[in-house]
Amino acid sequence: MKNKVISSIKPLGFTWETNDPFLFCVHHLDHYPAGNDNFGPEASLVGRHLGQDFTLKEGWRMYHGEKVPGFPAHPHRGFETVTVVLEGYVDHSDSHGASGRYGNGDVQWMTAGSGMQHSEMFPLLNKEGANTLQLFQIWLNLPGNRKFSKPHYKMLWAEDIPVYRKKDKKGKLTEVRLIAGTLDEMKAPSPAPDSWAADGNNEVGIWLLKIEEGGSWTLPETSSEINRSLYFYKGTEINIAGVSVESYNSIDLAADQPVKIENGKKEALLLILQGKPIKEPVMQHGPFVMNSRKEIEEAYSDYQKTQFGGWPWKRHDNVHDRDAGRFAIYSDGQVEKKKER
Repeated sequence: MKNKVISSIKPLGFTWETNDPFLFCVHHLDHYPAGNDNFGPEASLVGRHLGQDFTLKEGWRMYHGEKVPGFPAHPHRGFETVTVVLEGYVDHSDSHGASGRYGNGDVQWMTAGSGMQHSEMFPLLNKEGANTLQLFQIWLNLPGNRKFSKPHYKMLWAEDIPVYRKKDKKGKLTEVRLIAGTLDEMKAPSPAPDSWAADGNNEVGIWLLKIEEGGSWTLPETSSEINRSLYFYKGTEINIAGVSVESYNSIDLAADQPVKIENGKKEALLLILQGKPIKEPVMQHGPFVMNSRKEIEEAYSDYQKTQFGGWPWKRHDNVHDRDAGRFAIYSDGQVEKKKER
């Protein structure tokens, strides 16, 4: 593509392609029916490939769950997950005894580091009506000198995530939720301590952008070495640097130029991912992301020997009490509880 600002435009699927320092992003959007007494769907599961249900059927999937949708206990090493829940809830449990329930705008930032198991289940709490789940899970790489950092997770609660607001000349509003990074002196909450994003010089940004119908906003420039991608996941069309882009496409941009985004006839929702590349070899196999084949083999060997701390929960698809609310219990015993949103 011959454009000084846009280097590529690609259609989006279930898994989104990303650029260094990110590994990939998954967009979950499931319109679950009412829940049953066991937090699963009050609907027949006949005809689903339970344990591996990734085909959208009747508007939803069970993923690796067999009774409750989601991802029962599985290991990770060498990278981070940033889980941004727009609608619905996620129940977290891990091999270090930590747990939590978060959703409706909350973000979990988890550093797998040297190795941990966790489960991510999607409890269907509403027994009277629909249970829509929408989230992004973003995989952010760790540099080689941080791949064996201590496993850690923290919550960025929705009420603590700052929102940047700007009106254009027509009075149309743009809002940007800052999950990571800085925008016009506004700073996101601190990420996990060993994250590539913890060093401001790496200019990692994870932003949720909302532009009113007919509105426009200029994305400010940053360093030329930064990789910057926009994911236009809801709306009709936007115009970027003279190029019209339909919804459900990604756009890779030059970062060292301001870019005006002009919206079409419906509200536009975008995810922005940007950051300084780590520029190290990436060797990924299943749930492990390391720098070499040898390190991948060591990860599998270590997991077989140690189970990364074992699994302290009675169920591999652990879910919490129906009335648990939004909470986090960390491995050091610290407890956070939040009001319902």
